[in-house]
Amino acid sequence: MPKIAMERLYIIDQQIASGKYPNTPYLAEYLGKNWGKLSISTVSRDIEYMRDRLYAPIEYDPLHRGYYYAQKTFRLPAVYASAENLLALGMAKSIFSLYRETPLYEASSHLLESIITPIASDGSHDWLEKRIAVPPVASAKVDGGIWEVIVKGLKENRIVTFDYQRTWDDEPQNRKVRPYQLLFDSGVWYLYGFSEERRATRIFSLPRIKNAQITREIFPLPKNFSYADFTSDSYFGVFIGLEKRHFVINCYEEAAVYASDRQWAADQKITTIDGGLKMEFTSTQYHKVLKWVLSCGCNAVPVRPQRLVSDWKWHIQEMRKLAVK
Repeated sequence: MPKIAMERLYIIDQQIASGKYPNTPYLAEYLGKNWGKLSISTVSRDIEYMRDRLYAPIEYDPLHRGYYYAQKTFRLPAVYASAENLLALGMAKSIFSLYRETPLYEASSHLLESIITPIASDGSHDWLEKRIAVPPVASAKVDGGIWEVIVKGLKENRIVTFDYQRTWDDEPQNRKVRPYQLLFDSGVWYLYGFSEERRATRIFSLPRIKNAQITREIFPLPKNFSYADFTSDSYFGVFIGLEKRHFVINCYEEAAVYASDRQWAADQKITTIDGGLKMEFTSTQYHKVLKWVLSCGCNAVPVRPQRLVSDWKWHIQEMRKLAVK
């Protein structure tokens, strides 16, 4: 559809959303003031396009003899006319593929399609699909029923219950949780919330949640409910701890490049050492930092804290035992 036609659609959208119950003769006359004479059939096609291609919930009210939105809050998405913005939308569509195993994927893809399709209907941006891609990652599928319960709990600040089996548990345990946030990390969705049994915040993997139910209990959302409030501005993924630590890690070869390429913490400091780089930062994400150091092999050597040095050496010794068997 030409951009000039898109402008008409947004004016029609405004008129329908105004609650005036405009009909096709009225819209043809109203639009004609800016575009010259328009036929009623042209306006009818515009409305049909909005309903069928942009999924606008347009209904006709015989009493008022005009159109209205069945969903009162509906409005057409804003126009993304510039090439730069359209390119950004195409890239966002690729990024949403990371959420393919969740109900969020279908809704988000549908929304982006409704924006991109009418604006780039000439096919000029088809190359986006082939030339900009997000490599697939190992992901865990989320049950649609579980997702709906958790989202409802988030939206209404209602306590949820579910069965949950941790890695070291022999049997699932029933949990009662105040849901604070949904978190996404490395292909997996997590629930961050306040555990009534532990009287503390905990993180739960959504794929491990079973038999989730919403309760009638409403909870007050605290001011410092956000997961980000407890990471000490470090960016090593989902998991957090209670103790804030100062980390010093010497990085060499590939690890040095990897360390300097990214911002791992807000207070990250990198200095040059003989043969590599020294990275310093503070974080509460101890286990994620340990995992990162181990993933770098011999090219990352922890210096502080002492616990990190000891744990790193223990893992090396255990791997050596396995290697010499």
